[in-house]
Amino acid sequence: MQHRHPATPGRSASRRDSRRSVNPCVQSSSIASSVAWDAVAPVTPSAFNARQLATRPGVLTRQAALLHDVVEDGEGWTIERVERLFCPDVARAVHDLTERTGGSWAFLEQSALDHVAEMDARSLAVKTVDKLHNMRSLLASLSAAPDPSSVWESFSRGPAQTIGYARQLAEALMVRLREVGEFESLGEELLTAVDDL
Repeated sequence: MQHRHPATPGRSASRRDSRRSVNPCVQSSSIASSVAWDAVAPVTPSAFNARQLATRPGVLTRQAALLHDVVEDGEGWTIERVERLFCPDVARAVHDLTERTGGSWAFLEQSALDHVAEMDARSLAVKTVDKLHNMRSLLASLSAAPDPSSVWESFSRGPAQTIGYARQLAEALMVRLREVGEFESLGEELLTAVDDL
């Protein structure tokens, strides 16, 4: 049950309403969390670990982090739907973070590398943390497996090409993070995680 404050004498209703007016992008954080979990939890053993961004500024960044895979992995989700339910800024970041399909691996990898140059700080931070989480998860799987080569069976490109691409992406992200002057420590952590593989 929501508690409502009674009207304060001398304060107009319009002033009360304007004080409660919240940016719709900011207002929908709990929805983003719920949507992201519902869309991603059935697909991956652990949904995107947004805790690393929780200490970073920006509600919109956290929303983008929670929703980063919703279009790829969530049935019925489109960029337009994200924009309608959240806001254009969150939709733009989710679009930046959605992996493209169609074409050869080489084409898709090069497209992803080229796209890093167009990302803003929000998208760069989320992309970097996502890849950092992926690399750490892969390392944990390799460490826990009785036969580490069995882990690589799910990677169509094999270990050398997978790690090679991860290194290229980490380096491209690091270049952009330095250019925008934010989240450089995340880029350094990602480079270290790739080296640890």
